Amino acid sequence: MIVATAGHIDHGKTTLVRALTGVDTDRLPEEKARGISIDLGFAYWRTPADQLTVGFVDVPGHERFVRNMLAGVCGIDYVMLVVAADDGVMPQTVEHLHILELLSVKMGIALITKIDRTSPQRAQEVAASVKELLALTGLASIDVVPVSAVSGSGMDGVRSALADAARSLRRQGQLGRRFRFAVDRVFTVAGSGTVATGTVFTGAAGPGDRLTLSPAGVEVRVRTIQKDGKMADQAVAGERCALNLSGVEVADAGRGDWLVSPALHAPTLRVDVRLQLLGSETRPLKHWTPVHLHHGAKDVTARISIRRGAEIRPGESAMAQLIVDKPVAALNGDRFIVRDQSALRTIGGGSVIDPFPPPRRRDPQLRASQLQALESADPREALDALLACSPDGVNLSWFARIFNLDDERVAALVQSKDIVVVGKELRTGLSRASVEAINAAVRDALARFHAATPRALGMETAALRRECAPRLAAETFQFLLRRLADERHIELSGSVAKVHRHVATDNPADESLWQRVRPMLNGAGFNGLTIVELATAAKISEPVLKDFLHRKAKTGELVCVTPERFYLRATLAQFAAVAESVFRAAPEARFSAAQVRDRTDIGRTRVIQILECFDRLGITQRIGDLRAISKDFAPILGPSAQQRPKA
Repeated sequence: MIVATAGHIDHGKTTLVRALTGVDTDRLPEEKARGISIDLGFAYWRTPADQLTVGFVDVPGHERFVRNMLAGVCGIDYVMLVVAADDGVMPQTVEHLHILELLSVKMGIALITKIDRTSPQRAQEVAASVKELLALTGLASIDVVPVSAVSGSGMDGVRSALADAARSLRRQGQLGRRFRFAVDRVFTVAGSGTVATGTVFTGAAGPGDRLTLSPAGVEVRVRTIQKDGKMADQAVAGERCALNLSGVEVADAGRGDWLVSPALHAPTLRVDVRLQLLGSETRPLKHWTPVHLHHGAKDVTARISIRRGAEIRPGESAMAQLIVDKPVAALNGDRFIVRDQSALRTIGGGSVIDPFPPPRRRDPQLRASQLQALESADPREALDALLACSPDGVNLSWFARIFNLDDERVAALVQSKDIVVVGKELRTGLSRASVEAINAAVRDALARFHAATPRALGMETAALRRECAPRLAAETFQFLLRRLADERHIELSGSVAKVHRHVATDNPADESLWQRVRPMLNGAGFNGLTIVELATAAKISEPVLKDFLHRKAKTGELVCVTPERFYLRATLAQFAAVAESVFRAAPEARFSAAQVRDRTDIGRTRVIQILECFDRLGITQRIGDLRAISKDFAPILGPSAQQRPKA
């Protein structure tokens, strides 16, 4: 469990941590000299009975060091809100409480310190004012306990409360998450090299693991891990620890960086968020307001983008987009704080919804529905809602990254939700109902197309997508078409789709043409007829005949040997049988065009044209000036009426 202190300067936070742990968290000489905390301090304590580790983050209370305080409270589980009995509630008490509320910290204890310096009545008055302050926050139910770190009064109760909280803490949704570590300090240890300390948000890592320092993108390796000054085999979610790293110098890393599994490295400059403006603000928040964004342990300047003409009033929340000046490594559900341009006061905060938003030109209504879906903390519910409102499906790689889900967790989600996964590089998830609707639309569209244009070979897949699934990515739609083709509902040929077994020449007009043309082609034998010769003989317009022959070739009854000469498949099967017999008789299993010419009684040019067609079909293989039979022609051209020689 990770515990942070909070409260005004000189209210006894550091003294309290020292009384609990025996560690003085003021490590800087300036802190020692001035008697105040300037930067973050860290300490550990183990619960007496269970030996559970509690990590303390002692934050500075001075208004000048709120930036440091914010770096310390990211990822905490529990807060000790400290109010001195002699001073009572002070400005930083209120600001720190606002920050805790915006970060959605729900567990904690309020401690009225320095009761040895005041009367019991004064301590009770301050306790009452603290309860009143907490009443409208998420910490309204926490205990308010008077203590003295000097005399020890009330400290046993604090230890008991901390132990109970550590024992009852349950981290929801950690299964199937990749490693993510918020860095709050980087330094060098002689003989060891670079060390980064911080908080493990999700996942686990061990010595030897390779991580990425984000947003810089530097690859590092974990040498060793320390917790509470002792070597450890693993760093897991909810722990503070120190990672000794190789592959990075101190100058190249610092507070605000993240150490993450390589798959999570995806810096972003735009983040869609739910932004809450504090009720204490006197003016609405308008579009393009400059702010300081505190995310994790990072402080970066940013602008707030709100839809045109809108504003966020004090005490209200709304969707907004943060445009940051330097990349951040944000994920869905991350909490953040925004302070004013001068970094003098906290004005609001909220949670990250989509760290990788699409361009703003997309359908605003659709985008609003998707953001609403992503607000669910449960990935299962979010995926359900996304599928319901996303006609183009859900990019599963994007979904896995923003929710920090590993491959196994995504696969389990897909299986449990009965989702159809489409594509390989771009993996898109579609509900089975959506896929079935698209499939039905494709079949209906092709049926209408064939009814309206029976002579067409098929419908262009681009036009089919525009009619049936205009929002679906072309790659995704093509994948669905291939599935339909595999299931023999449709046929695909290049960029054209048609209903299974549809024949473009299966109509009375084309059948009449075929009855006139077929006998002539059959009678022409191996020599064949050109389109011009055939058109003249059959008294058919040359363009009409050419279109018909090309369409008929798609059915397989004709084969285009040259652009101007078509043959019946049966005729070419007979020719192939002749070539095969020549091949079998050749002593070196090679034959020439001249040998086939002598057996067919047609010109050498025509023989070469047919053999080159066979080369394209894979029946023959050219080897220099000779050829060999490389494949049985029957599956391609059909059986030959001519008796084939025995092998």
